[in-house]
Amino acid sequence: MRTSSRIRPGAVASWLRDRDPELAATRRAGRTALVMPALFALCSQVIGSPTMATFAAFGAFSMLLLVDFTGPMVQRLRAHLGLAVAWAVLICLGTLVADETWLAVAVMFVIGFLVLFSGVVSSVLAGASTALLLAFILPVTSPVPFADLPARLAGAGLAAAASILAVTLLWPRPSGDPLSAPAARVCCAAAEQLRTDASLLAGGPAAPSTGQCRTRADEAAAAAAELRTVFDATPYRPTGLSTSSRALVRLVDELTWLSSILADSVPPLDGRPACDIDAQSVRRAAAAVLDEVAGLLDTPRGSPDGLRAASESLRKAMADMERNATTRLPVGRGGVGTPSQVHPVIGALDLSFRAQELGFATLQIADNVALAAAAERRSWFERLLGREPDAVTRPLAAARERAAAHLQPQSVWLHNSLRGALGLGIAVGLANVTSVQHSFWVLLGTLSVLRSNALNTGQNAVRALGGTLAGSIIGTGLLQLIGHHGTALWFLLPLAVFLAGVAPAAISFAAGQASFTITLVILFNIGQDPDWHIVLLRIQDIAIGCAVSVLVGLFFWPRGATAAVDRALAEAYTDSARYLAGAVQYAIGHCGTTPASAEVALREGVEAAAAAHRLDDAFRSYLAERGAKPVPLADMTTLVTGIVGLRLAADAVLGLWRRAGERDSEPNRAEASLVLLSAAGQISGWYRDLAAALGHNASVRDPLPRNPAAEAQLVESLRRDLSDERGQATDTAVRIIWTADHLDAARRLQPSLVAAARPDGPS
Repeated sequence: MRTSSRIRPGAVASWLRDRDPELAATRRAGRTALVMPALFALCSQVIGSPTMATFAAFGAFSMLLLVDFTGPMVQRLRAHLGLAVAWAVLICLGTLVADETWLAVAVMFVIGFLVLFSGVVSSVLAGASTALLLAFILPVTSPVPFADLPARLAGAGLAAAASILAVTLLWPRPSGDPLSAPAARVCCAAAEQLRTDASLLAGGPAAPSTGQCRTRADEAAAAAAELRTVFDATPYRPTGLSTSSRALVRLVDELTWLSSILADSVPPLDGRPACDIDAQSVRRAAAAVLDEVAGLLDTPRGSPDGLRAASESLRKAMADMERNATTRLPVGRGGVGTPSQVHPVIGALDLSFRAQELGFATLQIADNVALAAAAERRSWFERLLGREPDAVTRPLAAARERAAAHLQPQSVWLHNSLRGALGLGIAVGLANVTSVQHSFWVLLGTLSVLRSNALNTGQNAVRALGGTLAGSIIGTGLLQLIGHHGTALWFLLPLAVFLAGVAPAAISFAAGQASFTITLVILFNIGQDPDWHIVLLRIQDIAIGCAVSVLVGLFFWPRGATAAVDRALAEAYTDSARYLAGAVQYAIGHCGTTPASAEVALREGVEAAAAAHRLDDAFRSYLAERGAKPVPLADMTTLVTGIVGLRLAADAVLGLWRRAGERDSEPNRAEASLVLLSAAGQISGWYRDLAAALGHNASVRDPLPRNPAAEAQLVESLRRDLSDERGQATDTAVRIIWTADHLDAARRLQPSLVAAARPDGPS
């Protein structure tokens, strides 16, 4: 699979416009730059307590820069209050065990594991993990008499109070995801195109003109392109994404998929083919659903009743179209014995199928947005414990089930939690044994570069040391320029904090490390004669932390979240391809004398759904890792969403034939069955090959081309079957053609998947 560069065109601009919904680096850095220096000045200069100043400054740093809770303001305030309480508990525990090295190492390991592993439960805990770790690292690496505990708690309390005020008053977090507005515009534009197409098919004096149809199609395509541009401007999503945010990430590809279906299903403008009124009804019903989806995207916490009713109307319209498809085809009493008589029938069936395909895609989008809206309506306690929307289990039971599911030897989240906890424990012991000054920064170096695979750990260690060296040189230069005018450091501190917050996201990890080192140089020299020798100590401290991180990363589980996603993708594509082949096999059972049973296909569908659920967990783990991703978010999302399209095709085929009623035992369908079997084998085989390539990082096959010869053979085999003695196409013949269309829809997914999976594909 492909790798990506860290900086993309427009990445810096997108950050400065605050377009990323999860990191929001500019906003958080701005708040931190105002609050952190003010608290440090208050505690060190006014109150005169260095201990309180340290905990106030780093408490504000953690609570403002390292977390960004989502949801309404009330829920965000509850989250910050919960974080403040957790900080108080961890500070007390860290102060209590800091004097004994063995006890500090053991408790660091336990706390590190619990904090890191708790992220599997919910995005709230995953997003707060680094801030929680710092709450324990800071006191455990700075042994003091227990009498100093009140000053530490007071500093953390001031930081919590200031953070809550800053979140409320200073640059509040936007209530909506930046993807919501452009996604809503795509839905509105697609709805307008569907209504225009339906009016064109209906004909009459009120039918739209050719220019109007083209205008609507262009508007829908432009809206989809804008959504993709906004999405691609974000190189990656940091920290664990919430359920609603993950649903919106998938929505981008689903809307792109819908736009491609719309482009393929535009009725010919030079002649209106015969089309039953049911296909028009499906298009109008799909337009109504998309209007409701757009409304729910604009107001995520609104009532879903309108969307639920519109979706039910769409399902009814699709069922009516399927039931009446055979009675509205342009078939005369003489049958369709000649090619000129076949083409109008196939054209009408294709138009009805396109309406059916649009309906399935629209319902998938509606279900996804309904899930996101339901997730937004959860209480803060349900968010904290990761309770799924509309789940029947209690929040605590849901949290236990999710955690238990990852207490398995193959769980990457378990591996990362154990490795991170062990690395932090080793760093604590090493800092105490070597008596390194300011051993907190040894732990910070370990925490900064510890990632989920050894290769990235090594790269981040090099960049961390390089950034630290660059920051030290710049800091030394600043100290030389300032000389004995130490007051100037107070004016530089807010700027340094702001750069330290923005640089990792907008520029690079190394730039962020350099900016952070400059901030440390300033903090350690405020209030005393500037001493550039502190920068040499920082290099030593962070180098020890980096070395620990690299060694632990090399020794334990060198494959991480990216490899887990690859494996989950491979399993999901394998199971979904098997499900599609099984659904077609069930369909063929209705075309001959062999009894047809849906039991096997239904079981394969359950297995495919379970594999898709495991993939979602692995995808969340992948998104939870901070730092540059080896695969761009847009490409990884395309591969993950491809599972949806493949399973949807299998669901459609299975449902189509389960609603067929009595099995048709006509003996002249053998040739059509062979064509379907061949197409299903080729398409499912291609997806199995894709799964093997993803699982072993191998080359990906070219997408399958369209096969006009097979299509002609299928039509030829059904020529006499397309009409009965009443001049109507038989129900089985229509379902066979629609099954072939569903297989072709699965084939049409392949080019986008190949572009996302190949290392030489476009960015």
